[in-house]
Amino acid sequence: MSCSILVLFFALFISVSTGSQRGILREISKQDGEKPDFSVELNATNFDSVLKDTPAPYAIVEFFAHWCSACRNYKPQYEKVARLFNGADASHPGIILMTRVDCALTINSNLCDKFSVRHYPMLLWGPPKKFVGSGWDPKQENSEIRSIENGRTADILLGWINKQLGSSYGFNDGKYENEHLQRNFSDPAQIARAIYDVEEATSTAFGIMLNLKMIKSGTRASLIKFLQLLVAHHPSKRCRKGSADILVDFDNMCSSEILSANNEEADSCSKKGALGNYQICGEEVPRGYWMYCRGSKNDTRGFSCGLWVLLHSLSVRVEDGESNLAFRTTCDFIHNFFICEECRQHFYDMCSSVSTPFKKARDFALWLWSAHNKVNERLMKDEASLGTGDPEFPKVIWPTKQLCPSCYLKMSDENSKIEWNEDEVFKFLVSYYGKELVNLYEDKELRAGGETEKAVNEELVASTNAVVVPLGAALAIAVASCAFGALACFWRSQQKNRKPRRSWN
Repeated sequence: MSCSILVLFFALFISVSTGSQRGILREISKQDGEKPDFSVELNATNFDSVLKDTPAPYAIVEFFAHWCSACRNYKPQYEKVARLFNGADASHPGIILMTRVDCALTINSNLCDKFSVRHYPMLLWGPPKKFVGSGWDPKQENSEIRSIENGRTADILLGWINKQLGSSYGFNDGKYENEHLQRNFSDPAQIARAIYDVEEATSTAFGIMLNLKMIKSGTRASLIKFLQLLVAHHPSKRCRKGSADILVDFDNMCSSEILSANNEEADSCSKKGALGNYQICGEEVPRGYWMYCRGSKNDTRGFSCGLWVLLHSLSVRVEDGESNLAFRTTCDFIHNFFICEECRQHFYDMCSSVSTPFKKARDFALWLWSAHNKVNERLMKDEASLGTGDPEFPKVIWPTKQLCPSCYLKMSDENSKIEWNEDEVFKFLVSYYGKELVNLYEDKELRAGGETEKAVNEELVASTNAVVVPLGAALAIAVASCAFGALACFWRSQQKNRKPRRSWN
């Protein structure tokens, strides 16, 4: 069983094998004056999975042959348009996935036949999922896949796109001039795009831990508990799977003895070690861009926003019996692994001020919401005095009245302290970070807990080489109604008779 799930979004650069090897995200530096590719190279092995999982509502597939001189001449024109929509520096990410398929490769022969490729280059346009598991016949009526008959130059192709979308994209559009990012704070549907930012933040946080060698004997238990929390409650299916893969083999790679040795073996818990071979949310994450959390400036929002969304999404998914464990796990994770010292200390102080254990999931979710607003209040003052805030996304007390009018109790004047209806706030948090967050993620198993996912986790638990401090969270997807406490007993009992297993990597 593979350690990671192939998911490929608007990768800036892609290397695709002609065999069974999965596509691997890579960066290609300019060499000998060669310009980088922005379109995504697909082949028969990854065609369906890439188009199925992209968040873009539209896709263009160029069918070409590498020996075709006309195709070689057309490529710079196509790449000029692809630069607007694909990659970390795209002006309008999340709108169109622009891809290419080389029909001259044997592996792609059947794929090109399915789409009735009779000339090169040939461009097809349509919703990405309409390309999955199907084909295209030019005689077919009412097909959502359409041929772009005239796109022979970049100007003509972009003009065709603008006509279809009613847009006015231009080649001089800057990196952050992207109207797909709606700034209407009263629209709760915006959070749906954040599922991709949560994946990005999860992967980025994991990468920081490895790069800075932050996994030590003193932080090991904290990471294990956080991974267990992710396995049980992360809103992304592939992040739950990736976290479980790491958790299964964690004890073999990063045992207390190894970390205490302080030698070369301890480097297994770093980017260069064995743990560096794991991708917590899949091989093509991080992708290098943000959607819901995209700021109007390069150094605003992004990772910190994505991490907050992750924490909120976890807080509304835990059960009452695990609320205090989730709270302590979150506090320890931020204290041990968040590298902004001032923010880390502020969060730790808020955690330390809680003297009574949480007994309800509602209490944890509301505490995190309140803590987030306290952080925003502090940053509002700092950004106002220093001018460092994002003008398009200023820090605000959240949720706004427009987003949740029922969350506010009647106040005497604008300057008085806000009085909250916490019952309504909790309902809002559950809806916003629960149901709405995964609306764009159209995988039914992700939202409903399908049989496939249950089977995967049952197999995982049956054969796992469990970690030293297991709480049983890897079972929580299959038996979501169980609390951490009950699962802990099961996992501990399994350790006594566990069997060695091969790595899933």
